Formats: sequence, C-alpha cells, structure tokens
Amino acid sequence: MKILALDSSSLVASVAVVTDAVLTAEYTINFKKTHSQTLLPMIDEVAKMIELDLDTIDAVAVAAGPGSFTGLRIGSATAKGLGLALEKPLIGVPTIDAMAYGLFGCADLVVPIMDAKREQVYTGIYRFLAQDGAYRMETLCPQCVMGIAELFAELNQRGERVMFTGDGILVYQKQIEEMLQTEYCFAPPHLNRQRAGAVGALAEIYFAEGKTESAADHKPNYLRLSQAERERKEREERGRV
Repeated sequence: MKILALDSSSLVASVAVVTDAVLTAEYTINFKKTHSQTLLPMIDEVAKMIELDLDTIDAVAVAAGPGSFTGLRIGSATAKGLGLALEKPLIGVPTIDAMAYGLFGCADLVVPIMDAKREQVYTGIYRFLAQDGAYRMETLCPQCVMGIAELFAELNQRGERVMFTGDGILVYQKQIEEMLQTEYCFAPPHLNRQRAGAVGALAEIYFAEGKTESAADHKPNYLRLSQAERERKEREERGRV
C-alpha cells in the first residue's frame, strides 16, 4: 500500500508518502508563498528524494476541507490531475479529522480550530480510546463551522481537559484564556498545523474500508459559502426587500 498525500487547506503546504503504515517522506512548508507555486515542486522533490515512481502509488489522498477556499481548490485540482493522469483513485480526508489524528493517543479532548473569520472557527471534538491494545479516534462532534463562543460553551459543558491545535490558537488565545472554564493546553509547534502525514495515515484506513472516489467525482468540502458568495447573497436578499 502506497499513498501520496497532499494538504493545502491552510497557509501550510504539505506533501507526504505513506507506505504500508510507514511515513516514507514528508515535506511541509509554512511560508508566504501560494500553493500554486509550492505544491507541484514539493511533490517532485519528494519523488526524487525517495526515488518514487508515481505510477506505483495506489491512491492520492487530499485534505478535502474545510479550510482556505483557494488552498482547497489548488489541492483538489492537483489531486484530480494526478488521479486522472495516473488512473488512480482519490481519497478525500476531512481536514479537521486529519488535524486531530495528528495528535493520536492524546489523553485530552482534541479540538482543532481553524480561523474561519467573523468570530467563527472550523472545528470538531475528538477523543482517543484504547481498544484491543491500540487507540482509535472517536468523533464526538464532527467537523463543522461554529461560533467561537458556542464552542467554548460546548467545551465548558463537557468539563474535560482540552488540547487545542490549529491556526485559530493565535487568533483566539485571549478568548480561550478568558472564557474557557476547563483545563486546556496548546499543541507544540510540530503538531499545531496541518501535516500531510496525518492525511496519508487516515487515508490508509479509508482505503482499506473502500472509501475512495474517482478523480472526476472529487470535490472539496467548503462547509460554507465563500465570502464573495455570501456578499452576493446578502446583496440579492437586500434587493428583494
């Protein structure tokens, strides 16, 4: 089993290869360059470094959303292009699930938060449970877009220690400190952003479960309308009044 995984759902660009449950390679950049500049060269560099013939991969996995609308479109287009050219299936991995999976085995509630603007975050709530000598990830709240105050209320009600990860930490750290009534901590630098390795690891599980799709059928999951679409909808609604 060999999976090429991509994540361009945020400012981070990440490419990984997972081979038979081993992370063979991972290339992650968090810098002010567009994914259209970085993603394909990163794939090419990874392939050269591990002498990977792309024809030998079994599937292309991609962080399918939510996240940056532009980033998701670039990642989706790249994955679709590879899938069509190589005649390989695609595996769309929910962005927030992959972020949580990057903290596999954490004893706290794992809560990724991506800034969605307007006092909202893309988030979900996860727990890792020991079962048959291994951990599994349990989804307590599936990925969604939620007001930050609503998320705090939910976490306060649960009353469990929380591990936050994601770029929303920098945006909402003050509110977390002021409004969260339960214990919390923040993931360290090597675990607080998207990584294609986590996308690839989850994709192996999905592949075994038959959760694949054709390149032609793949679409990103934005979870909500883009700002331009929201503004157009608001103008149309005002025009009807």
